[in-house]
Amino acid sequence: MARRPLPRILSNGSAQLARSRELARTAADSATDVLHPLITITRGLRRLASAGRRRWAGTPKDRRGALLFLMASVVLVVALAPYGPLLAVITLMAAAAWHGRDRAPSAPAGPDEDQCRRLKSLYEALVPYFSTAEDPEPLYAHGGDWEKVFTECEFDSTGRIAHLVIGYPAYFTDGEPESRARIEHLLGAKSGRGREYHFGWDEEANQLTVRVLAPLPTDITAQPFVTAPGETVLGFTDPIRVQRTLPLTHGAHGEERRDVPPVVWRTGLRSTEPHLLATGQPGSGTSTLLRSIALQALHHGDVVIVDGGGTGEYACLTGRDGVLAVECGLTGALTSLEWAAHETERRLIAAGRAHQAGDPPPEDTRRPLWLLLDRPSAFTHLAAADGRADPQALLQVPLRHGRPANVTVVVAEQLDGLEALSDAVRQHTRARVVLGPATAEQLEAVLGAPPHTTPVDQVAPGRGYARLGSGPVHRLQVPATPDPYDDATSDAERQAVLELLPPRTTPADEEPERLETAVPVESVRLEKVTVEKTGTAAGTGSEEPAQAPAEAVGAEAAVAEHTS
Repeated sequence: MARRPLPRILSNGSAQLARSRELARTAADSATDVLHPLITITRGLRRLASAGRRRWAGTPKDRRGALLFLMASVVLVVALAPYGPLLAVITLMAAAAWHGRDRAPSAPAGPDEDQCRRLKSLYEALVPYFSTAEDPEPLYAHGGDWEKVFTECEFDSTGRIAHLVIGYPAYFTDGEPESRARIEHLLGAKSGRGREYHFGWDEEANQLTVRVLAPLPTDITAQPFVTAPGETVLGFTDPIRVQRTLPLTHGAHGEERRDVPPVVWRTGLRSTEPHLLATGQPGSGTSTLLRSIALQALHHGDVVIVDGGGTGEYACLTGRDGVLAVECGLTGALTSLEWAAHETERRLIAAGRAHQAGDPPPEDTRRPLWLLLDRPSAFTHLAAADGRADPQALLQVPLRHGRPANVTVVVAEQLDGLEALSDAVRQHTRARVVLGPATAEQLEAVLGAPPHTTPVDQVAPGRGYARLGSGPVHRLQVPATPDPYDDATSDAERQAVLELLPPRTTPADEEPERLETAVPVESVRLEKVTVEKTGTAAGTGSEEPAQAPAEAVGAEAAVAEHTS
């Protein structure tokens, strides 16, 4: 059957609509030009009337009678004088035209002399990178015209470049990271150091857009975030690649409100990046990030904290509702991580039974379990010196099978200790965060991709970059979540953290028993075996704990044995 042609209105309707919009726009512009004198006089009359009302309101009441008599006398003289009304109308129209003129200062036609000198210097610096001897008509040449390649430019109040669009020849290797890095480094140095620049490469149009980024807000403290279960706010970023915003309070007393784009990390069964690795220099804010994550995780799950630094920065969480343990010693860390590995296996077995029976997973397997480790490499050296197993070996099961078991692992380590991390930690933590000052090489090594901005040497605490899996690299500012027990913490930040802490339901001296009472019966059995082995070793004069469950039996083997 032959296909019928579309109706005429459907086949060329878009062209007619575009033509109609163009005609309407042209008519509106023409009408504006024709009626511009009338619009100016009307605006002037409105301004004169407003000035008259203000003058009348500012006149004392005892003088208003004399003012009315004076005005009436002027009107009478004008009415009786020859050509008085005509001259009065002409004078009023002239005054209205003068007061109704556009008073906005006219924008300069182009850059001034100093700005032109800066653009000329930048053009000359780009000549060796954007020109070759074989090019018959080069865009870039010494002594050439910079106006051909700099199509758009804006300057800030200090005279430095704030926005610039640069055209470059088609043969430039813009697809190679090394070539891009050289141009970005040059532009950052010539445009002004100490600022962060965003570089947007348009390979199709052969254009590079350079934009100066405003500093990220540092006055946002810890607070309840409007997120769904399974979403964790790592920090805040620029609205360049993030379309979502969160309503936040900021300021000294939280009296101001604004919407800020966040970096949201999604965990759970459908997460593609179930585990996180945060790194940075000492004092960069990795512990602050872990405290922020812990406060958000306690709304819907349980938390186990292992502090390898031993500084006591997580003492405020000890005994809180939902905090299963806060360990600072090697023995406690080994026991807690071994229990976490057994708990991961138990959840896999329980979920496998429910799936085979056609039932939903048990409730205790759906409650998220978070393992937060701060500087685990410190325990690696202690365990090696004492002849014990590396605590990082116990993370293999939670890292590998944590996503279906609702177990999330967050590891914070310093940049100089990344080599001490195990292969399992580096392989399964696909969500990465780098805080503090870092070179471009360090950022690319940790994040897996270079950032689209230029890193600076001096940054605020909690400032860095984040990348979730294979996504883009975002600038990141972690919300201020300091230790409330630290004397250097301000009262506002201390109060903000204390308001988010759950109630203290378990005394600190009873905290180790919480792991045995806060889990179901099958998990208690696994924990009991671990405690018995630890107690036996202690009775014989050795404190060596039981071997890691990952070395004894894997999660898949446990599930397969149960199903068979």
